[in-house]
Amino acid sequence: MLVVLLRQLAREYLLAFCHIILAWLEAVRRPNPRGRYCYDAFVLYSGRDERWVVEQLLPGLEQKEPPFLRLCLHSRDFQLGKDIVDNITDSLYGSHYTVCVVSRNYLRSNWCSLELRLATLCLLVEQRVIIILVFLEEIPPRQLSAHHRLSRLVKTRT
Repeated sequence: MLVVLLRQLAREYLLAFCHIILAWLEAVRRPNPRGRYCYDAFVLYSGRDERWVVEQLLPGLEQKEPPFLRLCLHSRDFQLGKDIVDNITDSLYGSHYTVCVVSRNYLRSNWCSLELRLATLCLLVEQRVIIILVFLEEIPPRQLSAHHRLSRLVKTRT
């Protein structure tokens, strides 16, 4: 009964953790020939903020003065036909950093919540600081407190 209760309460965390561990094992088993990372950063953002990401963030990081950065965006770089969670975990492990573009739209999105959960689990597995938070707008602390992982990151990172 305890196993069933634990599975029901922590199902989404266990599933996300399993995906992270499997991606990590695959990355260790089959190293990338171009080095460990395909991308400099994987960008987490809400689809509603895509315009800002494409018009402001990309030109500033990918196209301005050397050294150019290679960013991974879900709308552009995910493999078609591949499971979304596998795409996310592969992008997390294939990127040196994770840039999280936080907005009210981001906080409302279930997919963004899943991506952040996977990124923080990746942070635990890799034992290194890999998440960079970028706030598009002022978000009151009470609104952040509903998102425990994000709230904890904001409190521990400057």
